Amino acid sequence: MKLNIKNETSRLRSVVLGIANNNGPIPVPEACYDPKSRLHVLNGTYPKEADMIRELEEVAKVFEKYNVEVYRPKIIENYNQIFARDICFVIEDKIFLANILPDREREVDAIEHVWSQVEKSNRIRLPEDCHIEGGDVMLWNEYIFIGTYLGSDYANFITARTNMAAINALKTYFPHKKIKYFNLRKSNTDPYNNALHLDCCFQPVGKDKAIIHKNGFLDEEDYKWLLDFFGKKNVFEIDKQEMYDMNSNIFSIDENTVISEVNFIRLNNWLEELGFTVEKVNYAEIAKQEGLLRCTTLPLIRD
Repeated sequence: MKLNIKNETSRLRSVVLGIANNNGPIPVPEACYDPKSRLHVLNGTYPKEADMIRELEEVAKVFEKYNVEVYRPKIIENYNQIFARDICFVIEDKIFLANILPDREREVDAIEHVWSQVEKSNRIRLPEDCHIEGGDVMLWNEYIFIGTYLGSDYANFITARTNMAAINALKTYFPHKKIKYFNLRKSNTDPYNNALHLDCCFQPVGKDKAIIHKNGFLDEEDYKWLLDFFGKKNVFEIDKQEMYDMNSNIFSIDENTVISEVNFIRLNNWLEELGFTVEKVNYAEIAKQEGLLRCTTLPLIRD
């Protein structure tokens, strides 16, 4: 398999889509990896497996409609395998195995049938001290945008997933790229003030548009940089509730077509007014685990 990912919006040809079958029991609050899942466990509203299977199959049907080749993880009994973006990410022709939370190592084995198809020299595992997950890595042509957390209390946050060691490692692999990193707001307990990954508060769409949540960035200069880079007129700013609902976590099939949650009324109207085709799916149950469309997909090949 010859991988090719250079941005977020070129025509998608091949992707890994997460799976919810045999997803395991509802976790105890202390075992949750993010504050939104924890909140739903405590409230008794944690998503049911059947609902999450149904939602993922809606996305699979959209991919079928657009003739996208879809891989699925092999099912591991009683194991959450929904968020494919966490475990791997592709930059250009290289696939990187994310250094994820230790409890999730088995998810990697479940996509061995994809990993093994890539030329061995293009399969990369970073050193153990390099913490990184795919939701923090966003390609935009000559740029690689990366979410991180720069606080000295990094180790105290289960929601801090990407560190400077990983960013510096990526610089050595892609010296020809401009790497821009952003200091994200983290909370272990408050999902309204937690950007778990960069795609929880920012994502490019089309050729020159972007979705941004200002409060997701700890440093206002990072937010201003993005505003200047894309141009204020090209930016759709989402509020705290829309960030919580994961409005920035949609997914592009190509420069003119996106998959979005059916309840993102304001965002979907904006996109359609700009001429985008918006494939609307139900994803509100999966969103309860602080992840949405970008989190459940791992693009392998784009034009």
